[in-house]
Amino acid sequence: MARAIHVFRTPDRFIAGTVGEPGDRVFYLQAVHESRVVSVLLEKQQVQILADRMGLLLEEVQRRFGTVIPDDPQVDVSPLVTPIEAEFRVGTMGLGWDADAGSVVVELLAVTDTELDESVVLDDTEEGPDAVRVFLTPVQAREFAARSELVVSAGRAPCPLCGEPIGADGHICVRTNGYLRTPGFDPAAWFGEEES
Repeated sequence: MARAIHVFRTPDRFIAGTVGEPGDRVFYLQAVHESRVVSVLLEKQQVQILADRMGLLLEEVQRRFGTVIPDDPQVDVSPLVTPIEAEFRVGTMGLGWDADAGSVVVELLAVTDTELDESVVLDDTEEGPDAVRVFLTPVQAREFAARSELVVSAGRAPCPLCGEPIGADGHICVRTNGYLRTPGFDPAAWFGEEES
């Protein structure tokens, strides 16, 4: 069966979003152009990596090509378009700069059991995993990175001792020899330190 490649050359939106409560969130990327919507499922870490790498790519594009990149982008805070039906779970991600179009190119490829040849990324070959390819202006890319940072950081607060996320019921903290930590835990009181 031939692979499906969903291409968005001029998307109205390309955003990261979640469904669910912190600690139990499902992460999606969604590309929208007029009435066409494609959503893919991925991990929180993949969203963070894509946002970080996009920021680095934009810095390099600005340095090498003099492309103007906005410092304070408008962040799209609207929710994902519903109903959300994921096309696939993201396995491999590709990121590049199309100098001719002046666009950041994002490619998201479906998880596959077979080893992936790098030549499949950002290519229209007949064989390979399904993909979503999105072309973003530098402004859209900066907006995507800014929103992604907000989405990732909106999860559970980290434990001040071990850095692991604290759930609604607390968590088992390795720094307190496994005692259950509750969300309102004060490490200064635990260790007898005086607050300054």
